[in-house]
Amino acid sequence: MLKTMGRIIRWSGERKKRLYKGFVYSFFNTLFTAMPVMAVAFILNLIMADEKGDKALTPEWVIYTAVFLILMVLGRFLMSYCRAVSQESIAYEVTAEERIAIGDILKRVSLGFFEKKNAGEITAAITSDLSYLEMFSMKMIDTVVNGYIGAFVMILCLAFYNIFIALIALAGIGLSALALKALGHCSRRNSTAHERAQESMISATIEYIRGMQVVKAFKQEGVSSRAIKEAFEKSRKINIKIEQNYVVYNCLHLLSLKLASTGIVIASALFAAGGGMDIPTMLMLSVFSFVIFGHVEQVNNATHVLNMIDATMDKVEEIKNAEFIDAGCKNTRLKKYDIAFEQVSFAYDSRNVLDQVSFRIPENTTTAIVGPSGGGKTTILSLLARFYDVKGGRITIGGADIREMTCDSLLSNISMVFQKVYLFHDTIGNNIRFGRPEASMEEIVKAAKKACCHEFIMNLSEGYDTVIGDAGATLSGGEKQRISIARAMLKDAPIILLDEATASVDPENEHEIQAAISALVKGKTIIIIAHRLATIQNADQILVVDQGKIVQRGIHEQLMEEEGVYKRFMNIRSMAEGWSIG
Repeated sequence: MLKTMGRIIRWSGERKKRLYKGFVYSFFNTLFTAMPVMAVAFILNLIMADEKGDKALTPEWVIYTAVFLILMVLGRFLMSYCRAVSQESIAYEVTAEERIAIGDILKRVSLGFFEKKNAGEITAAITSDLSYLEMFSMKMIDTVVNGYIGAFVMILCLAFYNIFIALIALAGIGLSALALKALGHCSRRNSTAHERAQESMISATIEYIRGMQVVKAFKQEGVSSRAIKEAFEKSRKINIKIEQNYVVYNCLHLLSLKLASTGIVIASALFAAGGGMDIPTMLMLSVFSFVIFGHVEQVNNATHVLNMIDATMDKVEEIKNAEFIDAGCKNTRLKKYDIAFEQVSFAYDSRNVLDQVSFRIPENTTTAIVGPSGGGKTTILSLLARFYDVKGGRITIGGADIREMTCDSLLSNISMVFQKVYLFHDTIGNNIRFGRPEASMEEIVKAAKKACCHEFIMNLSEGYDTVIGDAGATLSGGEKQRISIARAMLKDAPIILLDEATASVDPENEHEIQAAISALVKGKTIIIIAHRLATIQNADQILVVDQGKIVQRGIHEQLMEEEGVYKRFMNIRSMAEGWSIG
């Protein structure tokens, strides 16, 4: 428990001073809570002395006591307010920074990181896990640290009157601490299983929602819902198990404190009966016995929460400690944009994709890459954009090894349009502007016109201010692809990567898109993956990739004269484009 509290304090970073101030405010808050009880005991003593005739109770003492009580109540609420202002907002501030920091980290890791961790795990870490920290970390500081501060202030007050009774209270806290320690061990065993159940539930939910179209098309609602039902059932069982395991330790924790409270009352009564304590003091200590452990009793609920926080912080730190793909690299300003692959090899885990691939792409030329599916075409583009690092060989741009460049300085020179287009849940204008955030509206419209999407955008209800659905769900495949082309055009980078950029474009607009891409070639280095003859026949160089190797290279006319993969591929393509339903 103390270890986790220390982690939370360190996690607060430069704001930890505010936490320490909160501890001071909590100390005085408890002191102001105890003082009125002591003041009542004092006035009872005066009343009893007045009845015995030992000392007269003057109105001034009643006024002084009333003013003192009012000041203590005001002081208590002032300290409570100061503690809340000092501590409560810390978690919200830190988690906001954590989410931004994790977002920056995820931009700099290899895409292999996302293959090792499923979407549910990463989503849970950024959303529900950090929300857990956001909601409960400062509450745990208040419950545990401030709770024990309050209890020990009360014990100091008891010790002022009777050291033996203070020791009874201290013993009660000690016994409850042992029960809480056992509860902590139990919680640590269960927290990992609880985290896995949460991740499984989130992953199953994401998959269920994403696959809804396929589910409905094949009428497999029952099959698709099986995984999500199993995930929910697993979460239910682990939560019930956690509660059942805690019952015994919770009872021992509360029993220790209740026995200590009973011991304080009995000891006070015995001291009063023996003449070692006056009646007002006995009454005061009895009152203390009911309030002294109030905050400590709540620590049992905090134990499991703290272990969940501990597991959450482990997950967040694992992401934050992920190895940057560009660690130790430097910002590089390129002067030339010729590209070279030198003996490049790459594998996804144990599956080899590229084997000793070498080729050169001169600056300001267009290179087309063709070949069968799974041959390594898209991997070549991914390696050039440094989504992954090569396993062997090297890739250079303008003579500079891209492994020595930061991702930002590398990607500032590259615009990409991939076959699988992703658009953000934002306005169409902002999706195009994503390529260059500082671009004006006039520049956005100009890029959209070049990409042949201005007309359909203007036909939408809000034009460029139309908010599209998640991942561009409200647009057709061709519309999404044209917007992504406009985004790449607006960025105006010297290197353009096109992976089946016209695959979802209808024939009516394909000619215009081709013209726009041709205009884009001027002064730029283009690499294009395509299967349509119209897209590749005018390329300065065609690379044929098959089973991870460059098996042919040349221009269209040369390759069509050779017997090989390219000619066979083009013949099959021509037959496919001319098919009809018999």
